[in-house]
Amino acid sequence: MNSPIRRISAGCLLLCVALLINATYVQAFWADDLNARSENRRVLLDEYSRERGPILLADDTPIAQSTPVDDEYQFLRQYPEGPIYAPLTGYYSYNYGRTALERAQNDILSGDDDRLFVRRLIDLVTGEEPRGGAVRLTIDPAAQQAAWNGLTESGYKGAVVAIDVQTGAILAMVSSPSYDPNPMASHSIEEQTATRQALEADPDKPDLNRAIAQRLPPGSVFKLVTAAAALESGEFDPDTEVPGPAEYDLPLTNTNLPNQSGEACLDGTPSLTEALRISCNTAFAYLGNELGDDALREQAEKFGFDTQPLTNDDMNAATSVFPADPDEPQTALSAIGQFDVQATPLQMAMVSAAIANDGVLMEPYLVREVSGPDLVSPIERTEPEERTRAVSPETAEQLTQMMVDVVENGTGENAQIAGIQVAGKTGTAQSSPDRPPYAWFTSFAPADEPSVAVAVVIEEAPDTARSDIGGGRLAAPIARDVMEAVLGS
Repeated sequence: MNSPIRRISAGCLLLCVALLINATYVQAFWADDLNARSENRRVLLDEYSRERGPILLADDTPIAQSTPVDDEYQFLRQYPEGPIYAPLTGYYSYNYGRTALERAQNDILSGDDDRLFVRRLIDLVTGEEPRGGAVRLTIDPAAQQAAWNGLTESGYKGAVVAIDVQTGAILAMVSSPSYDPNPMASHSIEEQTATRQALEADPDKPDLNRAIAQRLPPGSVFKLVTAAAALESGEFDPDTEVPGPAEYDLPLTNTNLPNQSGEACLDGTPSLTEALRISCNTAFAYLGNELGDDALREQAEKFGFDTQPLTNDDMNAATSVFPADPDEPQTALSAIGQFDVQATPLQMAMVSAAIANDGVLMEPYLVREVSGPDLVSPIERTEPEERTRAVSPETAEQLTQMMVDVVENGTGENAQIAGIQVAGKTGTAQSSPDRPPYAWFTSFAPADEPSVAVAVVIEEAPDTARSDIGGGRLAAPIARDVMEAVLGS
């Protein structure tokens, strides 16, 4: 063989070897990533040919399930409860991929999870059609329905979150307005496209999970964090008198911060308990500057600010924030939940839950357990886990009594439940001059033996005058109904 032919042969051999190495590398190291890509239609068609596992409520009611159909996809994903659970389930769409729990729990639901390997082998040997596993949530259907009714029957734009204070299990998570995920799971590409375009064009963002993905100024409900920092400092107790004039002179500025009433709080020197009861802006602005931004930030972080709230469930939850390095006037405003303080309803429910749980903040979670296709044998169950000690037991008890005073004698009276002591805090957060304030309420019950904490935010309330927007008026009745649903179930 002459030299040129040998060189060509060697080159071809090297190319073949390189091709084999590349193919092996792709199959060995890139396979999982390539299979997970939403644009991989082959994988999607393979998934559609299997019965996708259900998403179930705590009482085993299905809120997402697959049914056999006579077309190339073989199974149709359906959402029997529609909009009430759409922010949780998300959708499973051939054209637009997966969202929310459909995305976060896809490996289990599709049957691709490594923990289902033995099940897949058994199906292969027995000739059974492979099926996906099930995901059971912590959601209490009665609490979810009460939250949904409270928002939608009045036409409110907002969100509700309820948490089991002892375990961190999320009992309700509602966002309004919502949407019907069924058209997004349709096997008609035209219907999917039209639905997606309508969702993207809607200024109310019905596909946004306002309970966990949207941060808003918390306003006066953040005063719980400021009060906790004051009590934890050892320099204040519930009976300590604090300045509460009609206006607080913001340091370094020519601007004064007024109380909502425009008047001094009581006699101008309310106790800390009285200041929380009537939500005295000037008293808490004073406390903010007395404590300093570092103390406020440290306390906020102990309640969960500045960290991902849902570490157990990949739901793209937003992180609530306390501003970095505010100056004195900004610190005063931050102490009343304004300036750049931003929080989700989940975060404010976590604040109340930590106070209710003797000062211990539990990891919040949505998924109670995942199981195999038989829906009986749990593969993994979420165990309650302590995240931080937010405040001491003594401070938690003091805050509880102060919050009870808010509901029994102050701005939170609309959250009262007959025969049950409720602890709560109202909030009305200013946003921009061209829109009404946000109405907040957070609470827990029973105050003497807490089991459920709730946070409610109302972004917009139709036909409601700006002067009537308030957490006690709009949000507290919804929180009351949710707590009653949990306690009665």
